[in-house]
Amino acid sequence: MSNRFAQVVAIGFALAAAGAAAQSYPAKPVRIIVPFPPVGAADLLTRTIGQKLSEAWGQAIIVDNRPGVGGNFGVEIVAKAAPDGYTAVMAAVTTNAIGMSTYTKLGYDLERDLAPVVLAGNVPHILVIHPSLPARNVREIIALGKARPGQLAFASQGQGTLSHLEQEMLKQMGGFTALHVPYKGSAPGLADLIPGNVQLFFDSIPSSLPHVKSGRLRAIGVASSKRSPVLPEVPAISESLKGFEADSWFGIMMPAGTPREIIVKFNAEAQKVLATQDVKERLLSQGGVPAGGAPELLAERIKADIAKWGKVVRAAGVKIE
Repeated sequence: MSNRFAQVVAIGFALAAAGAAAQSYPAKPVRIIVPFPPVGAADLLTRTIGQKLSEAWGQAIIVDNRPGVGGNFGVEIVAKAAPDGYTAVMAAVTTNAIGMSTYTKLGYDLERDLAPVVLAGNVPHILVIHPSLPARNVREIIALGKARPGQLAFASQGQGTLSHLEQEMLKQMGGFTALHVPYKGSAPGLADLIPGNVQLFFDSIPSSLPHVKSGRLRAIGVASSKRSPVLPEVPAISESLKGFEADSWFGIMMPAGTPREIIVKFNAEAQKVLATQDVKERLLSQGGVPAGGAPELLAERIKADIAKWGKVVRAAGVKIE
């Protein structure tokens, strides 16, 4: 048998094995790692999708929260996992776009070690402020920042997170300075914002919405390009600051080398789940918008946001060891 013929035979066997694996997939529980704490937007989205996938496949979907290192700890676990389709990650703009520019060292290479599966959804952030702050819109926030250079204090969900970079982009576009106070997630940031220890916070809608409705916080603007259906009276920041857009998207990824047939099968089932009325309603009630599309759509989104946020990171001089 020639070497060439042997190679062809080996490839044929490998393709046949991959096809058989895809047909029987999933034959055991699938673990989806959420690289953030429980209760947040990523956790909600993963559990919503996971429940429906479990019902469709008759297999358990295990949601495994692995926060740490700005979300990169959980992503690294998946990047180094076996590429068999049984370990995935709910990736986010923070871990899979911003992190590529903010961290000087990562334990994985995004393009080499991870494969896009499906863009799951967008859970926009809103700019919330303490009611004592004399501002009713973004223009007034910018004016206040210019009148009080370096005196306003922004909370964030952590150094190098989307919540941090949104305020950096606002300061760059608005031409003012302010203090950045990083926290470990939404809860501790809100705990200091509500009593007025800090004045502003780009936060996810699910965690801030109850405080906005109670009047303890004031919502100034939605960070995505469109208004949120749960806060239709709150304008998008882009309505008064043209070009400001910060989508807090989430997408499922698997280790590079996962058989294409498995990725396609997972993508197709996830899109069915995202299109169901009850999933749409559940996400919309929390301010989220379901997405979908081919794996390539997520790949394109990651590439575009790496370029976009890289400019903001460099201008702000943000670096994390």
